Amino acid sequence: MKIKDRFHKLIDSIDDEKDLHSYYLLIDQLQKTTSGKLYDALSHEEKEELLLSYEESYNSENLISHDSVMEEYSKWLRI
Repeated sequence: MKIKDRFHKLIDSIDDEKDLHSYYLLIDQLQKTTSGKLYDALSHEEKEELLLSYEESYNSENLISHDSVMEEYSKWLRI
């Protein structure tokens, strides 16, 4: 059985719409993160902001030390 057939069979076996929606969003996000699709999904303004941030990262005055980031976010990172 081909993987697409197995995938369709699996989908057909799931009755809960909420679960199906969650699985769809997961697969959709995974699909967008491959081959530059995530970048393509950004709005024009988001792309400009991303490129600006990238350019600004070449100036060391704009950077935050690794230690500072770890200290700030350690409660979420569970370190």
